[in-house]
Amino acid sequence: MVPGSAVITLATIALAGWYLNAAVSWRQAALFFVGAGAGIVLYHAAFGFTSAWRAFIADRRGAGLRAQMLMLALTCAVFFPLIAAGSVWGQPVRGSISPAGIGVVAGAFIFGLGMQLGGGCASGTLFSVGGGSTRMLVTLFFFIVGSVVGTAHTPWWNAQPAFAATSVVTVMGPWAGLAVCLALFAGIAWFTRVAEQRRHGEIVSEIQAGHQPRWLSGPWPLVAGAIGLAAVNIATLMIGGRPWGVTGAFALWGAKGFSALGIDVASWAYWSTPAQATALRASVLTDATSVMDIGIILGALMAAILAGKFAPVWKVSNRSLVAAVIGGLLLGYGARISYGCNIGAYFGGIASGSFHGWLWLVAAFAGNIAGTRLRPAFDLGVERTQTAC
Repeated sequence: MVPGSAVITLATIALAGWYLNAAVSWRQAALFFVGAGAGIVLYHAAFGFTSAWRAFIADRRGAGLRAQMLMLALTCAVFFPLIAAGSVWGQPVRGSISPAGIGVVAGAFIFGLGMQLGGGCASGTLFSVGGGSTRMLVTLFFFIVGSVVGTAHTPWWNAQPAFAATSVVTVMGPWAGLAVCLALFAGIAWFTRVAEQRRHGEIVSEIQAGHQPRWLSGPWPLVAGAIGLAAVNIATLMIGGRPWGVTGAFALWGAKGFSALGIDVASWAYWSTPAQATALRASVLTDATSVMDIGIILGALMAAILAGKFAPVWKVSNRSLVAAVIGGLLLGYGARISYGCNIGAYFGGIASGSFHGWLWLVAAFAGNIAGTRLRPAFDLGVERTQTAC
């Protein structure tokens, strides 16, 4: 029997989509529903970028990383030819392609450090909030603050040395570029298997042996999460014309908040461009990233209710709370100066064939290594497989 609270949440999602269709456009409503779907996938598959990287760093368990490689491979296989074509069904499409330089390295490392202290990435923060994590509310608030501070410094970081924005799709063509990327994904997956086998003598499957997924209440296997998130990004490209992003909305929400407090963010260089100035003046409901983020929260809320796991816990240790504050600030600042987060820069960048996406991955992984080592100091656990003495 479906809980009444789940019915209310579903009705809220349906009404919000109806309103967006009437007040903004059918595309905005469709993107909102895609966001809600992302929230359900993220929650039921427990598809965490942060935990997957930490599990490999600390314990050489690589199932999460292998699922990410599958997600990237599926998305690239669709993205590359569409981006090369330039449009789909009359809708212009573009990739997330940005310069690769000092700002990306610094920002991605900062973001990676923040992932482990804050307890989540961009998408992870949203679906955890929707799932009832009170600690992640703190992370999200300071994520937003850090994002606004990052916009104040973005022009300086953008002026630092960098290689021009380049994509393998334009350099090599969609099919040769896809072949190279698929080989890289396979290589990373192979490396995680070798490392896991050497550490544990066995491999944990992405599809758990004997696991029977419950599609309505979860949990789902990681492979389902990988396929689901690939579908989310592909749908976002085809409907919205560009890859999935998350953190641009945080900067916008924070800038509106700062403006309400009397801080003249509109005069900052970042918010002086025509597109950003328009977004700052307009309702957040006209911002595609914002409505998708709201959809993620509501989708995760419904998934948590259906799983019977929506039970907020308000007691958080002081050290864990401090980590949430620091982590949130680092996440927001790092995302702004590196052209995005684990979704916009890593997922969207690599799926677009952008070199900056690969650079982001390396620098963010290094930040995760540092953050994993710092977690115990803040009462935060680190995954370790128990072994017999």
